[in-house]
Amino acid sequence: MAGIYIHIPFCKQACHYCDFHFSTSIKKKDELLACLTKELELRKNELNSVTVETIYFGGGTPSLLSVDELQFLIETVYKNYPVTEHPEITLEANPDDLILPKSEPSGQTNETIFEVYRNIGINRLSIGIQSFFERDLKLMNRAHNAEEAKQCLAEVTKYFDNISIDLIYGIPGLTNEQWQENIETALAFNVPHISCYALTVEPKTALETLIKKGKIENVDDEMAQQHFNILLEKLEASGFVHYELSNFGKRNYFSKNNSAYWQGKPYLGIGPSAHSFNGTNRSWNVGNNSKYIKSIQQNQLPNETETLSVADKYNEYVMTGLRTIWGVSLKHVENQFGENFKNYLLKQSGIYINQYLLYIEDDRVLTTKKGKFLCDGIASHLFKIN
Repeated sequence: MAGIYIHIPFCKQACHYCDFHFSTSIKKKDELLACLTKELELRKNELNSVTVETIYFGGGTPSLLSVDELQFLIETVYKNYPVTEHPEITLEANPDDLILPKSEPSGQTNETIFEVYRNIGINRLSIGIQSFFERDLKLMNRAHNAEEAKQCLAEVTKYFDNISIDLIYGIPGLTNEQWQENIETALAFNVPHISCYALTVEPKTALETLIKKGKIENVDDEMAQQHFNILLEKLEASGFVHYELSNFGKRNYFSKNNSAYWQGKPYLGIGPSAHSFNGTNRSWNVGNNSKYIKSIQQNQLPNETETLSVADKYNEYVMTGLRTIWGVSLKHVENQFGENFKNYLLKQSGIYINQYLLYIEDDRVLTTKKGKFLCDGIASHLFKIN
């Protein structure tokens, strides 16, 4: 099975923390959408007829697109790729887009936007809530407000079962009590999947500039870890499985798209800045809308490719595996990379096992509860240098 990711690089406004590729100008939207379609056609043989199991619209803000535009992209996938009978089709969306009128296909004007989405095949929504507190949303320069976040969830849960929401913790000034209230508010809407991320200060973002100028407090790693521990306790008590470092889902509601990434399945990334992986090579498109459009219009793929070494593949497997409930299989490491890699992994893991940050169970290296928050740092010490 394989996945297709389609990057929609447009946003109403720039969130202060975001370092993804996007533009707040939609002047070239029509040209870019035509190029997304053309790239899907140009690359239809890259997956070697492997069946597509997931289609994911990410960004940027894909919910800025009209229903007709989304439908056309979905139809293009079906025309050029073998698609499983019931694929997971996810749309990332902002709350304010879901409560405002949208342009809809003819004959469907009496239906809600949620019903129209379902009719064109979208069966999963990933909604960027981030916080239910007005102060936090303003600090992050989000386009929606707290009331819109609640209003959106009250409506979407009437029509969609498979819903994920994003929340951000470690926001300067966010108390433990407020963070707990954020979680409890999310739980009150009975969403089956929650993705939670620590606020990070990425280079060249507005957040970094505001912190340097003293207009916003810097993030506090200790406070973020407290928020993370509260998150674990609250969500696990509510029946969520912490199946990946930043992701919590009820049984049968894990993200198939994201799980495929973590389990090393092939995927095709369409659009500016999108990444692709076929098991041997990793490629990425240019992160510039104009250059992307110009290249695709000339029937040239605007990407760079690297062939992964054995050590690269091992490092990626360790990084992704350690973040998940599936852990890092010692048997898989030995079979795929050799006994020397397995012995190296066991040796490097030893210090973290002694510190109760890692443990081995059923021939798998896994993080303890204490080690989960630190797993990315731990993984880097398990890497093999070429």
